[in-house]
Amino acid sequence: MNIRPYLEQSPKIDASCYIDPACVVIGEVALAEQVSVWPFAVIRGDVNSIRIGARSNVQDLSMLHVSHKNEAKPEGSPLVIGEDVTIGHKVMLHGCTIGNRVLVGMGSTIMDDVVIEDDVMIGACSLVPPRKRLAGGYLYVGSPVKQIRALTEEEKAFLVYSAAHYMRVAANHKQSGHQP
Repeated sequence: MNIRPYLEQSPKIDASCYIDPACVVIGEVALAEQVSVWPFAVIRGDVNSIRIGARSNVQDLSMLHVSHKNEAKPEGSPLVIGEDVTIGHKVMLHGCTIGNRVLVGMGSTIMDDVVIEDDVMIGACSLVPPRKRLAGGYLYVGSPVKQIRALTEEEKAFLVYSAAHYMRVAANHKQSGHQP
């Protein structure tokens, strides 16, 4: 039972998604068209909502969570991920907002209330501290993350390619019958 409700909230998953049987999706989670979630990823929308846009992928061992609503912060920190986003292996996302066509490198951590604009690459093992805003069109690397340089046109094209590649791999898994 890897897809499960929390209290009255159940995940809403488009029929076109690939959800690996070894991942866990809990609570107030909405996955748009052709999202893929890979082995041992955890998407836990128990104390706030998580929304993932079309054609995005959450790779192996990633952990997605949120911060709860309270008096000081009535909306808490939900997690919102745009379209054509690649979340690399072993990434931790917590209560942040990620735009469209973003690649989050393997082993990176993005904390509460971060806003990442469209067309961004974040290098492997980077840390994006709370409340930081990353402007669109740039490569960011480090712990804490620093803006390195503008993305090339080839890198911008790769952001879309990466999401499309994971859609193809997910389709192969579904066709092979590796979907519950």
